[in-house]
Amino acid sequence: MTNRERAMNILHYKPVDRMPAVHFGYWSELLTEWAEQGKIPRELAEGNYDNSQKDKELDKLIGWDFNWNSCTGTNNGLWPHFETKVLETLPDGSRRVQNHVGLIEKIKPGITSIPSEDDYLLKDREAFETLYRPKMQFFPERVPTEHYKHFNEIRDMETPIALHLGSVMGQIRDIVSVVGMSYLLYDEDEDLFADIVDTYADMQYECVKAVLETGAKFDFAHYWEDICFKNGPLLSPEIFDELCAKHYKKRNDLCRQYGIDIISLDCDGVTEKLLPTWFENGVNTMFPIEVGVWGDQFEPARMKIAKSNEARNKIRQWFKREKRADNIIVGKAAVDAEIQRMKRLASMGGFIPCPDHRLMPGTKFELVQYYAEEIKKIQL
Repeated sequence: MTNRERAMNILHYKPVDRMPAVHFGYWSELLTEWAEQGKIPRELAEGNYDNSQKDKELDKLIGWDFNWNSCTGTNNGLWPHFETKVLETLPDGSRRVQNHVGLIEKIKPGITSIPSEDDYLLKDREAFETLYRPKMQFFPERVPTEHYKHFNEIRDMETPIALHLGSVMGQIRDIVSVVGMSYLLYDEDEDLFADIVDTYADMQYECVKAVLETGAKFDFAHYWEDICFKNGPLLSPEIFDELCAKHYKKRNDLCRQYGIDIISLDCDGVTEKLLPTWFENGVNTMFPIEVGVWGDQFEPARMKIAKSNEARNKIRQWFKREKRADNIIVGKAAVDAEIQRMKRLASMGGFIPCPDHRLMPGTKFELVQYYAEEIKKIQL
């Protein structure tokens, strides 16, 4: 079987010959570490990004079957971007930087994680109408139509490829920050935040529609959201449903009209309270449910969700592991123990194991190789 056949069969609860060895990329610092340790050629550590030729060469060296991050899409964000510029340099060397969506970030020297949100431009109706609404409009140049007209002839047939559907709320949160989103929800202009969400969603729907109308075929469709944290959603589930449900349904119904029946959604954190909005409006695959925030509660959570939606044994769950304490693995025994846990979860069907979100600095090269070898031995 090809890796594409394996992955899609698993998500459709069909037989496969074995589990594919899937990953989701690396922190660049880890690749630098491995190069300095002589584990990989230095050229594979530089300019390596998801599904690049270097990424595929590294797959062969480690033993991965493929990188799951194989989405293709459109220019479905703000366009044109805001100018990225340094607004201020602080005494400690930190910089206040306006990024490409108009969010003001505080970037500290030597820190490579996500910068802290410091301020934002989209604070009122005037800012929306003058600065943002024009950047949220659909126009044909957002979609590389000629590319998609020939997509079926040039795509990789060995691995599953998704059409990226965009984001109903996550990218709005990126634009206004968590604090800004909270203020806008309670602005004296009660329709403002809904207008922002609707305008952005309508543009993204048109992008998806334009791609599908070219005749391009995809194995699944995928959203990025990240609208939860370790204690739950970043906004009220009721408000989320009111603002977003109709947009998920509209986009997902369109996908199914074109034969796409697996629709996945990426949201970190504790997602349970938002699952009804997603599942009742066409999403059927979750990526991820983080071990670091859910614990080892996959089975009871899955049964609870399936029962509440009268869909036991039909909900497709897809998880990536994200447990910081386990990230730097201490030996093969730990890998073996995790493989045994994966076997139990895989036996439930609809489940593809994947190591940590991005493999972090300190991860041992030999143990990643060992994991990639052992995960393929899971028989389904």
